[in-house]
Amino acid sequence: MAASAQVPQPSLRRRWYSLQAREARLAWMLVLPTALIVFGLVVFPAIFSIWISFHEVGLKNLNDVFHAPFAGLNNYRYVFNDFAFKFHSLQDWGAAVTSIVYSFSATILTVLIGLIAALLLNRPFRARGITRAIFLFPYVAPIVSVAFVWRWILDPRPSGVLNDILMRLHLIQLPQAYLSTRGLALLLVIIFEAWRYFPFAMLMILARLQAIDKTLYEAADVDGANTWHKFWYVTLPELRYVLGAVFLLRLIWTFNKFDDIFLLTGGGFGTNVLPVLTYQFSFKSYNFGKGAANAMILLLILVVFLVIYVSTVMRNVEE
Repeated sequence: MAASAQVPQPSLRRRWYSLQAREARLAWMLVLPTALIVFGLVVFPAIFSIWISFHEVGLKNLNDVFHAPFAGLNNYRYVFNDFAFKFHSLQDWGAAVTSIVYSFSATILTVLIGLIAALLLNRPFRARGITRAIFLFPYVAPIVSVAFVWRWILDPRPSGVLNDILMRLHLIQLPQAYLSTRGLALLLVIIFEAWRYFPFAMLMILARLQAIDKTLYEAADVDGANTWHKFWYVTLPELRYVLGAVFLLRLIWTFNKFDDIFLLTGGGFGTNVLPVLTYQFSFKSYNFGKGAANAMILLLILVVFLVIYVSTVMRNVEE
């Protein structure tokens, strides 16, 4: 039997200059700048924050941070017991519980207002395009400007817009400090969050509403369904995936939100959430170890939300 012919292997030089090798090198050259930026701005700071969370880092040793004393789990224990999860009273829940109440309440209200706005703007009426543009204003306006407008409206002095109106209508006798009252301050922050971000939910829901097959509503009309029946049995089932996606995305973003609460209340009067607590540890107390530990707790909670999002919404989209 004749020996099988040996297939000659290409030389190293030929493989190096082959089309596949050149395409691979070009791909790495194009990806490398982005990879370096991501590593420098995301990966390394994240790893460094984990390292800091297990050490005592403050102003006294900030110039020699890599020789900071090892603290073990003391930073995490301090954050857990005294600030994040300790239930002090009915008016002081701790930053983690406040974050959960704030995030879920604001997200539910955001999606609900966005759904109502999308249903209204999906109907044909005169000047619908201008109305849609106006509804987008809270979302596109700079956060600093809208936050200070709200603070001006809720100003505790008699010159505050809301106080002036209520006093002129004789509904209150003295000016009220709305953002300095426990309970009310958290409620106002939740309302502000829902008002600012409902246009995002509205856009996503409106896009799905316009893609619903009209024959479904025609069939419902033939069956004698009224407006409520069509909404409950046709519209909502068609919106279930986009509502779930919007809810989980907004929940993750709201839980990680810092600027809204900080600009309105500074985290005081029962509105202290985990992102604001991280800032207070790091840049008010200058205890960067505890600030990093608090940030890691926030990260773990966000990872849980992210796993839920990927395992539910993304799986439904793939199916």
